[in-house]
Amino acid sequence: MINYMKSEYYRLLRKKGVHFTSVICLLLIVVAATVLQYLDKVDPTFPYATSNYFYSNVIALGLIIIIIGFIFNSALTSKDDMSLIKQTVSFGISRGTIFWSKLILTLSYFVLICVIGMFLMIALGESLLITDNHSVHNFLIASVNMAPLVLSGFILTHVLKVMKVRDVYIFILLLFIYGFSSNLVRMLFRPFQGLSDVYKYMPNTLFNDNLGNYIVEAVPFSYEYWVIGIGISLFVLFIGANRFAKQNID
Repeated sequence: MINYMKSEYYRLLRKKGVHFTSVICLLLIVVAATVLQYLDKVDPTFPYATSNYFYSNVIALGLIIIIIGFIFNSALTSKDDMSLIKQTVSFGISRGTIFWSKLILTLSYFVLICVIGMFLMIALGESLLITDNHSVHNFLIASVNMAPLVLSGFILTHVLKVMKVRDVYIFILLLFIYGFSSNLVRMLFRPFQGLSDVYKYMPNTLFNDNLGNYIVEAVPFSYEYWVIGIGISLFVLFIGANRFAKQNID
């Protein structure tokens, strides 16, 4: 597995698209902070040149971060990459090694860029914008709450891509689960006593609650985010690993 991961690692390093996406994401962070600082200088009454507002843009964009994760995962699971699986298996590499190696490498790169982005935001927010003593603490807690849900979206993307589901369907599913699922769940379970609150534990509801708590500067660490995120991840990994081990790779 180590040798295969090394070869995939070198292939990942040669993927210009994923590095270009990383640079664009980090540049957008710098541009956003610079624009807020500039507007504050132009108009002293401008109310959004604060680190709290700057950080809130990340907390509000959980679904967008998952979509960016979709791009990162595609670095090793694109149509061209997956077409090489049959050849790889013929060299004695197990499907399990292929499945887990691609996930570990792309997920590690994605997490690394997210961590770099967070530290970049904190550095810019605390140096260029109006800040307070609790802004970084609240931002970190809200980010920790978001993390398992974002990672579950990345893992779901990986599983669907190795199962050769078309990108458009993956995008629609991500949009539904992490953007609108609570509305449907609330409508379906409303007539059933004891189940009417299930929608509160859907990913998009949790994203919204996390943002709401951040805005009022009362962000608690909530285990529900981790239970739901880990639950989704384990479920799709179990299904995906088993399906990939049996599916036709022609």
